[in-house]
Amino acid sequence: MQVSRRQLFKICAGGMAGTTAALLGFAPTLALAETRQYKLLRSRETRNNCTYCSVGCGMLIYSQGDGAKNVTENIFHVEGDADHPVSRGSLCPKGAGVLDYIHSEGRLRYPEYRAPGSDKWQRITWDEAISRIARLMKDDRDANFVEKNENNVTVNRWLTTGMLCSSAASNETGLLDQKFTRAMGMVAIDCQARLCHGPTVAALAPSFGRGAMTNNWVDIKNANVILIMGGNAAEAHPVGFKWVIEAKTKNNAKVIVVDPRFNRSAAVADIYAPIRAGSDTAFLLGMINYLITHNKIQTEYVREYTNASLLVREDYAFNDGLFSGFDATKKAYNKDSWHYQLDENGIAKQDKTLQDPRCVWNLLKEHVSRYTPEMVERLCGTSKEDFLLISSILAETCARDKTSTILYALGWTHHTGGAQIIRCAAMIQLLLGNIGMPGGGVNALRGHSNIQGYTDLGLLSLNLPGYMPLPSEKQTNITDYLKQITPGTLVENQVNFWKNTPNFFVSMMKSFWGEHATADNDWGYDWLPKWDKSYDVLQQAELMTQGKLNGYIVQGFNPLAAFPDKNKSSRALSKLKYMVVIDPLVTESSNFWQNHGAMNDVQTADIQTEVFRLPSSCFAEENGSIVNSGRWLQWHFQASEPPGEALHDGKIIARLFMKLRELYQKEGGANPLPVMNMAWDYQDPLDPLPEEIAREANGKALADIRDDQGNILAKKGQQIFTFAHLKNDGSTASFCWIYAGSWTEAGNQMARRDNADPSGLGCTSGWAWSWPLNRRILYNRASVDPQGQPWDPKREIIRWDGAKWTGFDVADYSTAAPGTGVGPFIMQQEGVGRLFATDKMADGPFPEHYEPIESPIGTNPLHPDVISNPVARIFASDLPNMGTATDFPYVATTYSITELFRHWTKHALLNAIAQPEQFIEIGESLAASKNIAQGDEIKVSSKRGFIVAKAVVTKRIRPLTIDGKHVDTIGIPCHWGFEGATRKGYLANTLTPSVGDANSQTPEFKAFLVNVEKV
Repeated sequence: MQVSRRQLFKICAGGMAGTTAALLGFAPTLALAETRQYKLLRSRETRNNCTYCSVGCGMLIYSQGDGAKNVTENIFHVEGDADHPVSRGSLCPKGAGVLDYIHSEGRLRYPEYRAPGSDKWQRITWDEAISRIARLMKDDRDANFVEKNENNVTVNRWLTTGMLCSSAASNETGLLDQKFTRAMGMVAIDCQARLCHGPTVAALAPSFGRGAMTNNWVDIKNANVILIMGGNAAEAHPVGFKWVIEAKTKNNAKVIVVDPRFNRSAAVADIYAPIRAGSDTAFLLGMINYLITHNKIQTEYVREYTNASLLVREDYAFNDGLFSGFDATKKAYNKDSWHYQLDENGIAKQDKTLQDPRCVWNLLKEHVSRYTPEMVERLCGTSKEDFLLISSILAETCARDKTSTILYALGWTHHTGGAQIIRCAAMIQLLLGNIGMPGGGVNALRGHSNIQGYTDLGLLSLNLPGYMPLPSEKQTNITDYLKQITPGTLVENQVNFWKNTPNFFVSMMKSFWGEHATADNDWGYDWLPKWDKSYDVLQQAELMTQGKLNGYIVQGFNPLAAFPDKNKSSRALSKLKYMVVIDPLVTESSNFWQNHGAMNDVQTADIQTEVFRLPSSCFAEENGSIVNSGRWLQWHFQASEPPGEALHDGKIIARLFMKLRELYQKEGGANPLPVMNMAWDYQDPLDPLPEEIAREANGKALADIRDDQGNILAKKGQQIFTFAHLKNDGSTASFCWIYAGSWTEAGNQMARRDNADPSGLGCTSGWAWSWPLNRRILYNRASVDPQGQPWDPKREIIRWDGAKWTGFDVADYSTAAPGTGVGPFIMQQEGVGRLFATDKMADGPFPEHYEPIESPIGTNPLHPDVISNPVARIFASDLPNMGTATDFPYVATTYSITELFRHWTKHALLNAIAQPEQFIEIGESLAASKNIAQGDEIKVSSKRGFIVAKAVVTKRIRPLTIDGKHVDTIGIPCHWGFEGATRKGYLANTLTPSVGDANSQTPEFKAFLVNVEKV
């Protein structure tokens, strides 16, 4: 008889029964140890992706119940997906604690209502909530809708209600957000991209043609040098950081960290150098000067693949901190002079010898010549020796067989000149020949799980899906609009792929308005709202304080904690007539009207805002796709139903939209046509399925699509598989042209799970789907020379085989053969990467160092008459709230920590236990001068307000000498608040100024002035 170890113990425990069994001949021949029944045996496994940062780690979620009828599923275990090419089974402390987020006591379970002046929430039904919100929205829209402006131009906009869209909801929810807001005529919409990576798109698109991470997470392993600056990947993206470590261990890569703090990335780096917060542009321009003066450039790459040889107009100039065309009254530039010299055919003139003084190359040399190692040390506080060492190491990657990658995040984007910092990085990599190369690129490490997707879908005030602009009121008809946004070719024979904009736009309009969009009504062009100015989050807060914004829908967003100058945000929200919060969790914003002492000192009875709190699902409770930093669209699956009466975001938006339609059907009102005509032909209009929405995002043929020879490319009703098949005649519909190919007739490409890597370079083309057309490295045509052969055969990703482009990746190119003069940057009018950005940036075609609005030195050694960025976003009402070094002598910078994610994970018990209490990091010398010891309570104040927290005294932050002045820096983690499972804390944005980047209006969170006192 074979028995297990457990059965043997049972027999022995039986005493005589065991003896009797033996006497009867049933004695066990061997006691076998048996593994206990696996706890997941009768569970259901669901594949998903982490809801936090943009690494997009794979997760396996286990729920109780095996799908049987009437079984209520309950998630009880989450672990890493070992098959995932990026995460390979790993989860960071945030991902490891995700179960506590799913089951957090902070989860919302029922709709709730806060009446004007009330001090409590009351539970209401969904019908009551939707009916009341729809009534408030319709009344506000009917009273304030602008059909025509003062010039009698049709604008169809509604400016008195706005919406903040999530950064972690699925693309399918984002598509509904876009349809809903534009149908209503909203312009005051925004998403988290405005508060994080807005400058990335603003900088990378003018430089290369697209605004996304150029490579992908796994590709980092191929680099020879990794520069981490403006970010802390080991802290904020710890699982993605494994590829930095792999580059070190397998590729002997040098890792360099330049940061105000000696952080976790620096702890494993080969070289660390401190830098003053807010001076990165000076450091990088100094590096460009070094590369040029030491002839450390990839010469053929620069000559053939950049605009170095193009000639700039004679009237372009830069003098004493200002570019030509500055209007001091408007605080803006007339950018006419920032263009190329054109011949009689409108083609840019060039000098391939690079001798002409007006060519970009010579203008660049002159511009950066001021950024000597001595000037870098003076402005940045980085020693000349450190700067030269770092520059020399990075410079070695100009060789054809070496590459460097630059990793950055919010440390670059959260500045008034954030976009120009990133422009510097783009220019460096063009000079070194590292764009398009495996192991190269400028890699924006995005912070939220689907902020890339929400940016792709155009959920910013002036955007449309696929990076097309929302029309302005000056573009009075579709002809003018398309003419102005469709670029002409500037160099002969270039692809200039944006020339296809009319195909993308009309196909999008057919997705928006369906059968109602016809050639006769310009595809519904007039139904789109037309803007008169940007209605970004800074503008929204300003309008609220002025009483000009009445309603606010806040979806998966926490503006009280995320907007700059928390006290201004509090005043702003208090001026609203109504606010709708759609969220899985209790947030500070939903409770902005509650008094929490010094942490939120408000007069509850005086706040007349009606507030609705609608419980939504979380990532584990929905099907759909999210896009990670590497542009991978990954499909995830629902593991359980949301708690209580919570609903999926899409259901909430759909119910609200259907109720508004019902009211307009019954009552009429202000311009109901955009509302009634918006295509909403889902199987169940109240519950659009993510699968049908995803197919809509991809697009389909509305008639047989044929090529020039008459061959059918797609039959009527079929899914298209490439944006090259989109037409401007109404025969195709595609909501987001860059997603074309994500769900084809072959099925859901985003759900693919083939992790094979035949290249060995991390090009797992069978895993998920990457836009555009499943390319894994953007601009990869630049990884080969003009003859089509790899610069480095060991890094071959594509090549010309004599007849066609072939390789492990999809060639980012046309079918043009080598030698035809077609440049590798196919989205650019010139076909090349831009060292000179022409008129695409608001604050100059070249980057320039400007001091933060709150400068610790109060001057700019480069040009004392122009200290700060002259076109940075700042409202007159905020100017009095800017501090000076006299009263606030220390530089402060915010940052994130590994155990917490923004303001979400403080609701997860495991993460709250790991980091329970708010702290502020200060250097030893500053602590000694203030008599502050480890753990003392300190007060940090700015011109806007103060916070109180425990002091962490550390060696990690050094004092620096800036322009001869001793400057101390303090570090402020940004995670705590007066809600959550952690101990209550102050919102860090209480301290930050309401100023924004000149190009993206992203606020300054990384360099502002404070004072520090021991409490």
